[in-house]
Amino acid sequence: MKNLSLPYWIILTPIIAWLLILLKGSFSGILFVIVLSIVLITAVLAAVHLAEVIAHRVGEPFGTLILALAVTIIELSLIITLMSSGGEQSISLARDTIFAANMIILNGIVGLCLLTGGIKFHEQSITQHSATSALVALSSILVLTMVFPNYTQSTPGPVYHEAQLIFISIICIVLYAGFIFVQSVRHRDYFLPSGHTADDHAALPNNRTTLVSLILLLICLGAVVLMAKALSPAIEAGVTKIGAPQSLVGIIIAMIILLPEGIAAFNAARANRLQTSVNLALGSALASTGLTIPAVGIYSVFGGSTILLGINTGSTVLLLLSIFTVMLSLITGKTNLLYGIVLLVIFATYLFTSIIP
Repeated sequence: MKNLSLPYWIILTPIIAWLLILLKGSFSGILFVIVLSIVLITAVLAAVHLAEVIAHRVGEPFGTLILALAVTIIELSLIITLMSSGGEQSISLARDTIFAANMIILNGIVGLCLLTGGIKFHEQSITQHSATSALVALSSILVLTMVFPNYTQSTPGPVYHEAQLIFISIICIVLYAGFIFVQSVRHRDYFLPSGHTADDHAALPNNRTTLVSLILLLICLGAVVLMAKALSPAIEAGVTKIGAPQSLVGIIIAMIILLPEGIAAFNAARANRLQTSVNLALGSALASTGLTIPAVGIYSVFGGSTILLGINTGSTVLLLLSIFTVMLSLITGKTNLLYGIVLLVIFATYLFTSIIP
């Protein structure tokens, strides 16, 4: 299209996705599930690409913020949609997905970026304050939402009392808002790549491209939610068939959601832009937890449903080890391949013990 600098697959993907959604009642079987899965992943990639186009228009660090928010909207929509479909596993779906997303980001994505950069460039640099600012907020949110519920006394089990859930939801919003203020206003320079400025972008998209990208982004997000809901029975049936714990459903959902962001962070590390990789990864982890927990909390309070938030002892150990290792890896501002190897080993342990507890 004239004056519209978007790939054709980006424009066609939401059209194909909505056609599949409209026709899902007419088709069934493994072939349809495979086609729907491929289109779902393509729609997620298209959504984040469109968010990236919009991000180029607003500049850094707002660009990585928009990408993180786009991924979070997808994650939240999937969780609420699957929870609303009911089932005994729905009460733990939010916890499993958020925990999986953080383990994938902290160990898988950050670990792969550090390993890739270490192999190619031997040593890479980031701004120390950017990592510590993100990690101090993220670790607080994670402990308050996923560990502390196990030790409260108002309700039995890893569940917050309604008043506690409301309070913790407010705390999450305050912490996330504080981080965003630091990232985008007070200490914006912490999150800019060394030697770059906030306006260091090539070929900014024109107004028409930006507007069309926004419209297509909203259409893609809606399609992703409905396709994921259509696929959820197949995912749950597959997990049950192989005899794996139902928490694996949350891992699969988190991997689908984080695939495009992981690719973007990996490509940035390969281009020796580790600061962008860290901004993407930690910003996504913060948005994923700091915004999803309050939204799920509101859904729980007004929907009259119960949600499990507290993780078990083994998961707590892995979570705290992950936070501690990432903190040590980034706190000096210099990274090498050893940090990446250690984080990927922790990630492999998490995946292995998720399938064989």
